[in-house]
Amino acid sequence: MLSPDSPPIEEGVLLRELHHRVNNGVAAAIDLVSAAAVRAEGTEAKAALSDVVELLQGHAELHRALAMPEGKALIDAANYLRKLGSGMRRSWLDRMNIRLAFATESIPLQSQRCWRLGLIAHELVTNAAKHACFDTRAGAIRIKLSRIGALVNCVVLDNGSRAARDVSARELRISNDLAKALGGRVEHGFGAEFTSVVLSFPLTERERQANRAMATRRLRSPRRPTVRALHEAELPSRYQGGADALGDLLSPSHRMDAQ
Repeated sequence: MLSPDSPPIEEGVLLRELHHRVNNGVAAAIDLVSAAAVRAEGTEAKAALSDVVELLQGHAELHRALAMPEGKALIDAANYLRKLGSGMRRSWLDRMNIRLAFATESIPLQSQRCWRLGLIAHELVTNAAKHACFDTRAGAIRIKLSRIGALVNCVVLDNGSRAARDVSARELRISNDLAKALGGRVEHGFGAEFTSVVLSFPLTERERQANRAMATRRLRSPRRPTVRALHEAELPSRYQGGADALGDLLSPSHRMDAQ
């Protein structure tokens, strides 16, 4: 384990080495199961082993997406989250019959900060899939990423009810600690048939400059519907608009607690 005062460069090296070893382990498991599928006799056995291979490949894709990035280049958070979502679908969401959808806009972030955003999103989606009570409804989780000025809001919504929620303090602490590292915060809202978790954090000066430059280029180019505009209509009206998603979604007057 790393000590609290471990230098960042040491943490990065150890995390990348751990990722490399896990990646090699998953790759070895895929090879072994693939070989067993070839040798297996019977259609059912081959199908079952092939299904395991597909599952492991999904976990490998997710593991690669969660790897600590190298370099200092800015990363488009929207593309990063969608790549992460692809791994989550293949590894477990599709098998749980839970649909994952996105409503995102391009937001350049520093690589380490984008990685932390991805870790938080992964944790929140995992908690939603694990603890939500969908009753007879088809399970659905949506990630909305937007920027208002110098503030980034990432909202994770699901259509599960509050009754079956039992998120542990450890699970909450993980996302809260990662949010603090971004200079932000996480808050929860509950309703009879929905749960929302909102991460809000400010852009750094470098990120603000990059986002301003992107906005300027868009103004100079022919106007086209943005991803945000295309998806906004799909969101419930109570989740639209507002300068700060935390203030709009989770203030006492807007928080819809189940009775």
